[in-house]
Amino acid sequence: MNSPAAFVDAQSHILSLAYAYGVPTTSAQLRASADDFCVQEILSFEPSGHGEHAYLYVQKRQLTTEELSKKIAKLANVHLKHIGYAGLKDRNAVTFQWFSVDLSGKNEPDWGQLESDRIAVRKITRHERKLRHGSIKQNLFVLTLRNLQGNTAELKDRLFQAQSRGVPNYFGEQRFGIAENNLHAAYEMLTTSRKVKNRHLRGLYYSAARAYLFNQVLSYRVKLNRWDQAISGDAMILDGSRSYFVAENIDDAIAQRLHSGDIHPSGPLWGKGELATRGEARAVELQALHDCREWRLGLEAHELQPQRRPLRLLVSDLQWEFSGQNVLHLSFALPSGAYATSVVRELVEQS
Repeated sequence: MNSPAAFVDAQSHILSLAYAYGVPTTSAQLRASADDFCVQEILSFEPSGHGEHAYLYVQKRQLTTEELSKKIAKLANVHLKHIGYAGLKDRNAVTFQWFSVDLSGKNEPDWGQLESDRIAVRKITRHERKLRHGSIKQNLFVLTLRNLQGNTAELKDRLFQAQSRGVPNYFGEQRFGIAENNLHAAYEMLTTSRKVKNRHLRGLYYSAARAYLFNQVLSYRVKLNRWDQAISGDAMILDGSRSYFVAENIDDAIAQRLHSGDIHPSGPLWGKGELATRGEARAVELQALHDCREWRLGLEAHELQPQRRPLRLLVSDLQWEFSGQNVLHLSFALPSGAYATSVVRELVEQS
């Protein structure tokens, strides 16, 4: 498929992706209210307590990260570029998130003025540097699934599978925008003469395009039942790192490291340059993306640097509790860049 036009007419990109444990036989509603989706951000470092940058730990409800950033910038009387955050968080949720504000040469604002029925400042400290995107150790999720319908016993089997084996590390629907508009805009940007001057939007479109190609590769590996198993020539990525090495031969040492979660098979975040994989693994990636030539050439022409992302997502500290006949409470931790919706997708069909 070269164009995403069929997504609107038929089914979305996300719905077209393969399931590791088969199509769920249980349906449920996620986000019946914002309180049903709670996420707590854990930074990869501890703020020092001193420096020119104020660090705010904020609880927000039904606000996007960008909306809150603008409110903070206005109160502090600084340009939006002086606001830092480690990652985007959902609007229809209750989230606990860190923000940084460069207050060089400025007085400390009255942060209490941020408080509202949707915003609560939980902690204030200082640090020497701006908070950078990706500076997250993990996100802690507490979700409530309501109106369960279907085979609860089969759902419990899926929970145990996700707990022990993990789930495919798909990019979630948030990456593609409302009605996957970012994906459509990305295709136009990459395959026509259209220029996108807004740097933020351009970045969103690049991310959507690369996520689309990654998901295609991962879905193909899921169909082969090799998404969490090594193939000869795989680029094996180290857990919690962007570093990888090519495994030409899958020996006992590789199998053991894979089993322990020390390494994972990876897929491409497409860019200009040679694929990291070799042999069979490279052939699989090229076959998965056979119909995506325009996407690949477009990303290469825009000279994005290739990267790798784990195909497997291990779900840490997964716990669950059924409440009554039709409510399921979930809690788990995920590394930076992973999507809770990709976990839920393997458990239930969202109604």
